[in-house]
Amino acid sequence: MSYPLLRSLLFRLDPEHAHDLSLGALRAMRPLGLPRLLAGVSPKLETQVLGLQFPNPVGLAAGLDKNGDYIRALSALGFGFIEVGTVTPRPQPGNPKPRMFRLPAANALINRMGFNNKGVDYLVKRVTQSGYRGVLGINIGKNFDTPVERAAEDYLHCLEKVYPHASYVTVNVSSPNTPGLRDLQHGGMLDELLAAVKGEQMRLSLAWNRYVPIVVKIAPDMTDEQIIGLADALLRHGMDAVAATNTTLSREGVDGLEHADEAGGLSGAPVRDRSTHVIRVLNAHFQGALPIIGVGGIMSGHDAVVKLRAGASLVQLYSGLVYRGPGLVGEVVRALADVESVEVPLQVGA
Repeated sequence: MSYPLLRSLLFRLDPEHAHDLSLGALRAMRPLGLPRLLAGVSPKLETQVLGLQFPNPVGLAAGLDKNGDYIRALSALGFGFIEVGTVTPRPQPGNPKPRMFRLPAANALINRMGFNNKGVDYLVKRVTQSGYRGVLGINIGKNFDTPVERAAEDYLHCLEKVYPHASYVTVNVSSPNTPGLRDLQHGGMLDELLAAVKGEQMRLSLAWNRYVPIVVKIAPDMTDEQIIGLADALLRHGMDAVAATNTTLSREGVDGLEHADEAGGLSGAPVRDRSTHVIRVLNAHFQGALPIIGVGGIMSGHDAVVKLRAGASLVQLYSGLVYRGPGLVGEVVRALADVESVEVPLQVGA
């Protein structure tokens, strides 16, 4: 069955139900080798970033597998790395349903999931059980009822729990669906959080005799001045990379469409250009000092090439998978392999 036909059937279902059904089917197909067939051929495109060796620079963004239940099935699609989460210290149900909405005319999604997950202990158990040996990122956040002034406690709790199991850890300070979370991207709150995270990273690196890089995921809804201020903070506190970007609160490009007025973060094609702009600003400021993971609106191989030319070292997919299907993974890897100039930005931050 072609993906456009399958998508037409899935789009008749509630988005969250379709999401769960698709992941369950993918897991069932893995022993038969079908996920790799669905994704298409992915040429070898080894990339070294963050001191890690990636089979290719195309990864899965956090949010699709929040609890680490589908790591092996998703890795079978040919991703160079997988990021799971966002996970919080304690389990939480997230926001009331419905909380995910499709905007097909714009190849977009709006979600207000609210970090629904089964808690960090469950995720660690699932990661251990998966036996996955590839590059694994674990995305951490705070519980919704933890005051923002005490957010660092949640991040440090999660960091300690996931550190032995992660190739890298992403600190999510940019989801628009947890009240006050984005306040952590600026000023004194940002400095306090990054200082605490760096201190814990160094303590854990000594305890485990292993250095696990820290990535900070940021929002697209900032001025250039705010982006540069945040970039300086990342450098000042010794962070290892930045993921640009999360979803946007803007509704540019979807005005007037059904569900456009729903609360939550907008992802997919409408955030593509803004995400790429943030990457360009960061890259110009960093001058190679910090690698960038480009995420947001990658709906084709060409979109990924643009991200890397803007300065990203790695890219991640999410909403594009909903609209283009598993075949997007192979398409993006092939597009990057076909562009000779892609080799230069891939070495940024190596």
